[in-house]
Order: sequence, then C-alpha cells, then structure tokens
Amino acid sequence: MSATTETMNAETDASDDISEEDIYELLSNRRRRFLIHAIKRADDPLDVSELSRYITAWELDMEPAEVPYDERHNVHSTLRRTHLPKLEEKNVVTVGENGVVRPAPALRELDIYVEVLRGREIPWNLYYLGLSTFSVLLLIAVQIGVPGLGSLSPIAVGVFVATMFGISAAAHYVIGRRMVLGSTDEPPEVRRAG
Repeated sequence: MSATTETMNAETDASDDISEEDIYELLSNRRRRFLIHAIKRADDPLDVSELSRYITAWELDMEPAEVPYDERHNVHSTLRRTHLPKLEEKNVVTVGENGVVRPAPALRELDIYVEVLRGREIPWNLYYLGLSTFSVLLLIAVQIGVPGLGSLSPIAVGVFVATMFGISAAAHYVIGRRMVLGSTDEPPEVRRAG
C-alpha cells in the first residue's frame, strides 16, 4: 500500500455535528478507521470484545476465529483507553456501560471514502487530469490538422471524449462504492487487489 487518502462525502450536512478537521484527525489512525468500518457494517451493535477480535484479525491478516487472546487483549485495551473515548467525544459512537458500541448521529451521517493505492496505481484525481489533458491536446491536434487526426471532426472528438469520461466515471463509481468504510466485509486497506 503506497498511500491512503481519506475524504468525507457529506451528502447530508454532517458539518453541523463534526468538523472536517475532526474527521481527518479521527481517521488519521488506522485502528480507528477499522473500528468505524466494523461499526458501520454491523447490523446490530457490537461489544468491545467483538470489535477487538475483528480489528486484530484485520491487523494481523487472519480470520477472526484464529486471533490469539494476547493480541486481541492488547487491541481491546487501546480501544477502551484511547479510541472509543475519542470517537465518543466527537459523537461518532456511544459506548454503553455493558461495553456495547452503537453508531451515534455523526457516524450515521458520514460516508467515509478511503482510497488505497497499491504498487503502481494512480489516484483518480491524476487519472482525470491526464484524461482532460489528453482530450484538450486531441482537440487542438484535430483543429490544427495534425496528419492522421486532421480528418476527424470536432464533433467526433467530442463524442469520443464524452464517452471516455462516461466510462471512467462509471468505473470510478463502481470501484468507489467498494472503498466506503462499512460497505464490505473487510476495510479497503485490508482487501487484496484482484
């Protein structure tokens, strides 16, 4: 994994509940991202023990049932001492006295997109910048009559460019849905490419 970028999709106005700065600060820690992912994907509230089992499994790249007690206990302690209080303070989760963790209003209103780049992948913003640059250069080449391209009409180039952006946007949408915390079994940072 060469880079991780977190952004927030505030389709509902979550800025009233939690600031963008707070969101980035909360998401700066991988264990908190895993915690948020587990809570968002769960149908029912989870207790801290269950959460620590999932998070440890993701961190160690193993099945939850195989997680050693010592490792899970370490994660359980840091969740209790550090991460859950921080998320509770920002109204992202609530923790009951019985250790059950529930999503709070700020979490319900956020779609958190995590872009994970591996190897030679490029981020979508650079992809679209490249596609735009190519499109402008192609139009200029057609307009000035570069051999081999001068016979194309600007309308044909426009249709080609619009098609390329449409296909790219559809691919971005499909891939992007899998990169939202809580939308799949494993967090985006854990899932294998392929």
